[in-house]
Amino acid sequence: MKNYRVLFIALAAMVCHSASALDRPEITFKVFQFPPNMIPCIDGKTNDWDIVPEDYVIHTDQLVDDTGQHTNADPKNLDIRVRVGWVKGLNRLYFLYEAYDDYWDFSLPGLHNDTFEVAVDGDASGGPFIDHGHPDVWKPAFVGPEMSVFDPRLNPAEDHWSFHGVHAQNYHIFTPAKDKDWCMAWDSATWIKELPWANVACAYDFKPGESGRLVLEFWITPFDYAGPESPQRAVESVLYENKIIGLSFAVIDYDSVTNALNNGFWNLSRKHTMYGNASQLCAFKLMPLEPKFQKPIEAQWSWKVVDMDRRLVAFKDLSVGKVTSWKWDFGDGETSTDQNPIHAYKQARNASVVILDIEGPAGKSRRSKVWDVQLK
Repeated sequence: MKNYRVLFIALAAMVCHSASALDRPEITFKVFQFPPNMIPCIDGKTNDWDIVPEDYVIHTDQLVDDTGQHTNADPKNLDIRVRVGWVKGLNRLYFLYEAYDDYWDFSLPGLHNDTFEVAVDGDASGGPFIDHGHPDVWKPAFVGPEMSVFDPRLNPAEDHWSFHGVHAQNYHIFTPAKDKDWCMAWDSATWIKELPWANVACAYDFKPGESGRLVLEFWITPFDYAGPESPQRAVESVLYENKIIGLSFAVIDYDSVTNALNNGFWNLSRKHTMYGNASQLCAFKLMPLEPKFQKPIEAQWSWKVVDMDRRLVAFKDLSVGKVTSWKWDFGDGETSTDQNPIHAYKQARNASVVILDIEGPAGKSRRSKVWDVQLK
């Protein structure tokens, strides 16, 4: 009996793991970290992105047309370049989408529009995230029979608001957007496409039906929770170095206003329904700064009150480079050589200068904070 229990637990763990696995396990795409003094300006120009190495660029030949209309990409018909970036300390994902198309279709006011569709799951939690993917209300083919139990007590209309785009988001971006919003946020929280949660700029010089090159530059904010009630209840996905997020995109290419069918659904994921299932997105890694942007040594630190009644403060070393020694001056006559000390102040402090001095093979560095550490 014990062996059966162990086997059951192991199988359950495998099922849970596979349910949250991301598509294309053979590759992890990279998200470039911009230095804080080189954040891209959203102006529809590409020069801010010249610092991004070529191995960060995703090309057309890495996509698959899962409609089956095209075996291989033809750059004379459609040719794209996509770069994704982030900035440490900001919960934003930056995108530069460059595309050549032999026929740009954007004259109609509805969904029939050449489109760059982006789906993002900021904490890689996985699972369906559009209303008809709810496991207890709908029965879509891609969810699976084990998750398709209909519960008559649930209301599909209410489910849309409680589930649709809440833990992952879909941006149906019109390329270009003519006389309409830059995208359809395919979520119950449609406010995610507005400032201060997103921004966009687009540059092109062609008319509907013509060929040409388009530049789309934008940033979005991924959310772990984005409900319809108000942005005040939303929870942004926290972005940090080496974090894996779920992300994919598709290019929907229309070549005729009279034909409702598209001329290709070019998908980075190998699963067409990635647009509504976060487990079918690809893995993207938030990369550290490239070596040429890193300082050889730089002192930096943060602090947090652990216990206000005891005036207990935890200090955390955030220094850059190889550090061999630390010296803290807490501003009250006490010091420490620990890397991450915890210090108890004997009296209230609201005018302390706290200093961290570090040393390493590359030299020395100091970082002081003036009157930051305040205690009652």
